[in-house]
Amino acid sequence: MIKSMTGYGQGKYEKDGREYTVEIKAINHRYNDISIRLPRYFNFLEENVRKCVAANLSRGKIEVYISFRNMSDSCRNVKIDRTLVGMYLNELRSAATEYNLHDDITLTTLLKLPDIFVLENDADEDLYWRELSEALKVAINKINETRKSEGERLALDIQGRLDKILRHVDEVDKSSQKLLDEYKNKLINRVNELNANDIIDENRLGIEVVLFADKSSISEEVTRLRSHIEALNQIICTADGAVGKKIDFLIQEMNRETNTIGSKANSIGITNCVIEMKNEIENIREQVQNIE
Repeated sequence: MIKSMTGYGQGKYEKDGREYTVEIKAINHRYNDISIRLPRYFNFLEENVRKCVAANLSRGKIEVYISFRNMSDSCRNVKIDRTLVGMYLNELRSAATEYNLHDDITLTTLLKLPDIFVLENDADEDLYWRELSEALKVAINKINETRKSEGERLALDIQGRLDKILRHVDEVDKSSQKLLDEYKNKLINRVNELNANDIIDENRLGIEVVLFADKSSISEEVTRLRSHIEALNQIICTADGAVGKKIDFLIQEMNRETNTIGSKANSIGITNCVIEMKNEIENIREQVQNIE
């Protein structure tokens, strides 16, 4: 079954006081665009996270948010960045001298400066990835569930519209088969009105009818349009993986065949059917933009 590109999933994992939370949000996008926000001391895991997400979500604008709380006494150390403190002090004292300010720098002053404290995690990197990946798997499974649920709704809507298009195609096909006889009768009536029977013979009328039949025939377009509808239904029912681009291509082909039918139409009935088909095709195209 097809999947939507829109979805949300959250996963949590906790062990020995270490708590990981992963949130994944996704909306429609032409390609697979993944952005990841995670704690600075987890930067070394960014590529692992990206590969895991890309392997399970193949298309969409995907945002991954990772938070971490360490409530255990182990695997973490708090230190003061003495190098940064020295740089702050040098700048503050230089400014005090330059502007003739009273030097009242205290420990409290330093504590208010940004990035003075450094939280170091001394746990094994493999340990962090093993634990984080558990939360990541849960989040991926949940977002896939929402994308599949939305995909089922899209599939039902598209199939309903395809059924409408197919009914219009059948109507167009029936109407086109009557056009030849109608055109021939119009020619005969016109000839009779002009009393031109002695000027235009049956052969000439036959040639005109053949030329009209060749020019207005839509049998090939109808056959191809039915084939595209069948192929699209097949994809929707048996889809496995990203099929949005393939469906979009079929929609373009359906639109092309419908336009050709419209350009050849010599009947108000066929023209009205073409308008209805184009309207349904456009509605499907809008829905397809959200299919993975």
